[in-house]
Amino acid sequence: MSSEQNFSGPDPDQHRYVSVKSKPGFLERLGETAGGTILGVGLFFLSIYILFTNEGRALQTAYSLDEGLSQVISLGPYSSIDLQNNDRLVHLSAQLHTLEPLHDPNYGVVVQAVKLRRQVEMYQWVEHHESRDYQEDGETKTETTYTYNTEWKSEVVNSRNFDKEIGHQNPSSMPVESVTVVAHEVRVGPFILSKGLVEQINDFQTLSLRDFSALNVASFLSIHDDYFYHTQFPLHPLVGDVRVRFSFAGLSGENSRLGPPLTVSIVAMQRGEKLLPFKTKSGDFLEIIYLEELTAEEVFAKEHQYNRMKTWGLRAAGWALMFISIQLTTRILYTLVDWVPLLRDLVSFGLKIFAVCLSCSLSLLVIGIGWLFYRPLVAAALGALALLPVFLARSGLPPKKKE
Repeated sequence: MSSEQNFSGPDPDQHRYVSVKSKPGFLERLGETAGGTILGVGLFFLSIYILFTNEGRALQTAYSLDEGLSQVISLGPYSSIDLQNNDRLVHLSAQLHTLEPLHDPNYGVVVQAVKLRRQVEMYQWVEHHESRDYQEDGETKTETTYTYNTEWKSEVVNSRNFDKEIGHQNPSSMPVESVTVVAHEVRVGPFILSKGLVEQINDFQTLSLRDFSALNVASFLSIHDDYFYHTQFPLHPLVGDVRVRFSFAGLSGENSRLGPPLTVSIVAMQRGEKLLPFKTKSGDFLEIIYLEELTAEEVFAKEHQYNRMKTWGLRAAGWALMFISIQLTTRILYTLVDWVPLLRDLVSFGLKIFAVCLSCSLSLLVIGIGWLFYRPLVAAALGALALLPVFLARSGLPPKKKE
C-alpha cells in the first residue's frame, strides 16, 4: 500500500511528492529476492563465458599479429602500385587525399577532409529529480523533488513523460537534423582505402568559425562561440531555438586555414589499387590504421599493447559480473534474517566477503581452464615448472636406511 502527496512551492519550475509505502511482508521480499537469484544465475554463466572465451580471443589475436609482422611489406610514401604485392600484407605511411571537398550548402561550410559532421542542438526543458527516504510517525516516506531547467540537448526531450508537463512543453522534432558526410573516395599515396579503414578515421575537431565571413551567413543566423544560432539573440535563447556546430576528421588536400593533410600509417592487404582486410591463418582480419606516422614494427607493437589491455579489461569485467552474480544469488540468505538487526549486519558483511573470495577464486579457475584449453603446451610447461621444486626436494633427500 502507498499514498502520495503533492507539494508545490513558489517556484513554478520545482515541486515535490511525498509518498508513503508500507513495509513489504516477508513473502513479498522473498519473492523479490527469488527474481534476483534467477538473474544472478544467468550473470554467473555469462561471466564464465566471457572469462573463458577471452583467453582464446587474446591468443588468436596475438598469433595473428605475429603472423602479420612476419609477412608485412613496407612501402615508401611515394611508392607506385606494384602488382607483385597483390593479396599480400603491406604497410604504408603517407598523407590522406580526397578528390573533392565536403560542404554543407545550408551554412556555407566547405572543408577538404574525410568526414564532416553537423551537430544540431535545441534549447529544451529538461526534468531532473532527486529522492530521499526518511522515517516519520513510524512510516517510511520517500520525498521526490522535481526540477525543470532549460538546456541545450542534441536529442529531442519528450516533455510528455514529465511529471508536470504544463509550462514545460518541448517541440516534438528537430527543425534541422544532425548528419555526418563521408568522402566518396579516400586515398593514401596511390591506394584507395576500404570502408573499414575510413570508418576508423575519427579524429574529429571542432571547425572554428572565428574567420567565417559574415557575408556567408544567412540573415536568420548568427555566430557565437563556433556555433551557428538560428536566432539573433544567442545569449538569450528561447525553448525551441537551435544551434549548429561543425567538426571534421581526417584533413586531406589543401586546408591552409586548418592545417596540413593528416599523415596516417596503414597495414592492410593490397589488391590492385585498393587496400582491403587481410585474413590470417588464425582467422582474424588485419585492417589497421593509425593517425600518425609509424613503422610497421611500431604499428604491431601498439596492436599487441591494445590486445593486452583488452584482455585484462575483459578479465576484470568477467570478475565483476561473477561478483555481482554471487551477491544476487546469496541475497536470499540476507532476506531470511533481515528482521534481526545485529544478525542482519553480520550476514550482510559475511556475504560480501564470501562473494569477493569466491568470485576471485572462480575467476582464476576459469582463466586457468581457458589456458589449459587454448594453450595446453604452455599450461603443461607451467605445471611442470611448479612441480619442479617438489621433485628437486625429494631427490635431495637421503635414502631411508634399511633396518
